[in-house]
Amino acid sequence: MSVNLLKKERKDLILKEINVHTRVSFAELVEVLNVSEDTIRRDLNELSEEGAIIKIRGGAMSKAYHHSSQLKETYAHNAKLQIAQKALSLLKDGMLILVGGGTTIRELVKILPDDLKVTFMTVNPLTAVELLDKPNVEIILIGGQLSRYSQMAVGGEVHLRLSEMKADLCILGTNAIDAKGGLTDSDWETVQVKKTMIKAADKVAVLSISEKLNSVMKMKVADLSEINYLITELPADALELMAYQNQTITVL
Repeated sequence: MSVNLLKKERKDLILKEINVHTRVSFAELVEVLNVSEDTIRRDLNELSEEGAIIKIRGGAMSKAYHHSSQLKETYAHNAKLQIAQKALSLLKDGMLILVGGGTTIRELVKILPDDLKVTFMTVNPLTAVELLDKPNVEIILIGGQLSRYSQMAVGGEVHLRLSEMKADLCILGTNAIDAKGGLTDSDWETVQVKKTMIKAADKVAVLSISEKLNSVMKMKVADLSEINYLITELPADALELMAYQNQTITVL
């Protein structure tokens, strides 16, 4: 009985880690739970069979991030909707906006006003398809090899195209953010594309649920000094955000 309870607690923790960070590797789960990789593999297989997660090479992905998911399946849906509503205040007619993918950005796309006249440029095919419902939005999809990990286009052609652009605003999600460590991720190709996206814009806004605050993954995307806006569901003056307030970043 106790063994089953421990196993259930472990699977619940795995599921939360995956939902909070969108994608998690075997190595990261081994480190968090302090169990063997074989144990993690068995738990992920069971969670996959239960329809709770999507298995990917080297780890697992949140079911809500998959192309077949519905918004009602999104983890922390209400918090992400609040973030999207705040982010909407940054968008103005005539802007060229570089945007990534993910469940919070999906919420933002959903609430875009039909009369908003902007151009969105994205490396994420799902974001591009979702934008098709907005009648006054122009869409530029940057293509290349498609990463199963991040569901974004990666590779040399992507970096070349982005280097030729200068967007007014870049809107990104993040898998982890820390006041000292900045933005981090666990996939090299994803990190490189996000770095290039940040360089390709005058301003950068990062959307993150508060559960991702004070978390660090293996690979650096950017320092906080490279970010102009941090948007969470918390009030801007919340105690949890004090460490992120500095001279270069505006917390919304």
